Amino acid sequence: MFEQLGLIGCGLMGGSFALALKRAGLVKRVVGYSKSPSTTERALQLGVIDAAAPSALQAVSGSDVVLLAVPVAATESTLKAIRHLVTRDMLVMDVGSTKRDVVADARRVMGDQLGAFVPCHPIAGKESSGIEHATPDLYRDHHVVITPIERTGVAQLNQARAVWEALGCRVHLMSPEAHDAALAAVSHLPHLVAFAAVDAVRRQSQGAEFLALAGPGFRDFTRIAASDPQIWRDILLANRHEVIEQSQRLRERLAVFEQAMQADDPQALETLIREASAVRARWKMGRGLEDH
Repeated sequence: MFEQLGLIGCGLMGGSFALALKRAGLVKRVVGYSKSPSTTERALQLGVIDAAAPSALQAVSGSDVVLLAVPVAATESTLKAIRHLVTRDMLVMDVGSTKRDVVADARRVMGDQLGAFVPCHPIAGKESSGIEHATPDLYRDHHVVITPIERTGVAQLNQARAVWEALGCRVHLMSPEAHDAALAAVSHLPHLVAFAAVDAVRRQSQGAEFLALAGPGFRDFTRIAASDPQIWRDILLANRHEVIEQSQRLRERLAVFEQAMQADDPQALETLIREASAVRARWKMGRGLEDH
């Protein structure tokens, strides 16, 4: 059990982590800090945190585990703000959706305390952000990717893995580069496509009328387009090289589908659809492709 969690960022991800730790009996006290004082106060009112800190540094003071639940673009400044109180025995984790940039920030900032930092990405969330949507079940039965580097402490890595597994997560170890390539394909590109699809419809002269006729297919396909704009701005920019590569791959496949339609070739088009449909039917979230 941890004596104190220093929570930096009292939103959906950080708040859910605090609630999950509390419910699992893994922490005695949670001290939280958010850039917005009203967010920190709301987290206190909701019982997500037990005490509010006036700064990120003071949230770390007295903590043996720290979670950075801030936008990836704020990682470096946050680590700079807390590094003076990070000890080699402390466990410091993040929940950022990209990892190469986070690791680079930590290397630049943390110096001798780098071993305390374990980069993590729990692959969970909601379209609705904010502390009001925090839930102790957010991470249960979801993947968490841990991307240790050469200076990550063995004790901290083992602690991090044990914490996420205790919260009901499936833990994977990957390099930061492998993580960012994989997430570009299965998370970042789908968000980009959903944003672009909604934007393409709404910019047409009859866009409002088209949207009025949209049904469950459009709703399900574009659900993630309602995600937080600032968070996804940062993610797409941080991982832009991998996302652009995946976008180019998608364009290539779209061109193949378009060619089949332009040629009025029902057999070719059905084959393309059938192949994709079969892969999707065999895919199970959390397990990849199921065997026949």
